[in-house]
Amino acid sequence: MAVIDEVVTKIPEWVGKDVSIHPLSGGLTNTNFKVDVDGVPHFVRVPGESTELLAIDRKNEYYNTKAASEAGVAPKVLFYLPEYNVMVIEFLNGKTMSKDFLNEKGMPTRMAHAIKKLNQGPRFLTDFNMFRLTEYYLSLCKERDIRIPDGYLQKMPTMAQIEMSMNVKPLATVPCNNDLLGENYIDDGKQLWLIDYEYSGNNDPTFELGNTCQEMQFNDDQIREVCAAYFGKSTPEMIARMKLNMIMSDIGWGLWAAIQTKISTIEFDFWGWAIERWGRAEEKMDSVEFTEWLRDVQK
Repeated sequence: MAVIDEVVTKIPEWVGKDVSIHPLSGGLTNTNFKVDVDGVPHFVRVPGESTELLAIDRKNEYYNTKAASEAGVAPKVLFYLPEYNVMVIEFLNGKTMSKDFLNEKGMPTRMAHAIKKLNQGPRFLTDFNMFRLTEYYLSLCKERDIRIPDGYLQKMPTMAQIEMSMNVKPLATVPCNNDLLGENYIDDGKQLWLIDYEYSGNNDPTFELGNTCQEMQFNDDQIREVCAAYFGKSTPEMIARMKLNMIMSDIGWGLWAAIQTKISTIEFDFWGWAIERWGRAEEKMDSVEFTEWLRDVQK
């Protein structure tokens, strides 16, 4: 019996009701389903194979999803089955966003406002640090002989330089999603909802902002719009923090993609994605502006 078929039999409230299961497309880590119970839709997420290797803590995800719901930016958790690491979540009636949708006029401001609402909500269970996660991913790649992009290890001193510069004047950590791809935004016509808290944790808010700007491939005007909408104004210091975190986003999630190439059963060109992300990170680290960003974050 498939996990999803087993799960629906374990929820007492669903016993004796008309239950129908519909697979949903998308998802790079898990398998997602819409489950109708007497006509009422629910969202059910079944974890993928070996996702613990990707540093996903399901207890942390459950706690933080509930906290994000309290903040008013995530759907409610209706049931949790820890033996399967499965959450049943309120189904949102809205449009799943994409990079193209979020590049439309006014969307960067709406994104910043949704992020700020999350960041001002209840504190999350654990912390998130992309520098430490990258070190873990590198050790996993070495241990399991997982291929990484050429030139990766040679740039690790530059990553240390980024961390050192950003730690001169660190920002207080706040609850962050840390993985706001286009598809992790849902627009119901009134607000943007933020979903998928697998990598959530308390973090520097400029990682959240920089990471999502990188995922959308925002231009400099859009990045400034996000910064101004979040902080009240766009300053060289905050823009520099966002830019450096855009680099760290590609460094860390590029390694994630390399690992997925080895362990995932999902049909997706993870290696191509790893190469693309590493290329972007390398280009920024080799740019003239890079030394300016390092200087500006220390002001």
